[in-house]
Amino acid sequence: MASALTLQDLPALADYTREREHFRAEVLSAKKARYVPIGENVSLLFESRLTVLYQVMEMLRIEKTTDPDGIQSELDAYNPMIPGGADWRATMLIEFEDAAERAVQLKYMRLVEHHVYAGIGDIRVMAIADEDMERSDAAKTSSVHFLRFPLPPEAIAALRGGAPLAFGIDHPRYRFVNNVNDPAIVASLLADLD
Repeated sequence: MASALTLQDLPALADYTREREHFRAEVLSAKKARYVPIGENVSLLFESRLTVLYQVMEMLRIEKTTDPDGIQSELDAYNPMIPGGADWRATMLIEFEDAAERAVQLKYMRLVEHHVYAGIGDIRVMAIADEDMERSDAAKTSSVHFLRFPLPPEAIAALRGGAPLAFGIDHPRYRFVNNVNDPAIVASLLADLD
């Protein structure tokens, strides 16, 4: 299980700023093995301790936060995105290039975040969406959601045993499944599990 980030894990902001491009390249490379599209308009970016560290450091840099209380607030906000050893945590993005089409589709896709699942062999694990706050209202859904996939021991064992992995959405207005055939993605997601 990846441990939560603490103040001691963070580089000084000046050091981070100096090394930012190198660190950013490392994170972008890692994200390639943690990115899963579902259909043409939805993608999952599976978070890790590294991706969360990058997000925290970027927020601190943008907001120029250096006081310990402000830094701790960012850690408290982002640490829940680090996988817990028996789950995956992902940022789900709903993307339509055209703003007018996006507005219409977000209405049609209301509550889509509650229809996302992982398929591991014959086991289906429904994602738990937006545990911090609801991001759908009576009219539409948000274009960003935070998902947690709580994996039962039998699903983890099946994946370790070579069972096929897929991610899908079974929303009435958006039905797609993506079989994950890239061994780098499977290995990266397996590394999140104890």
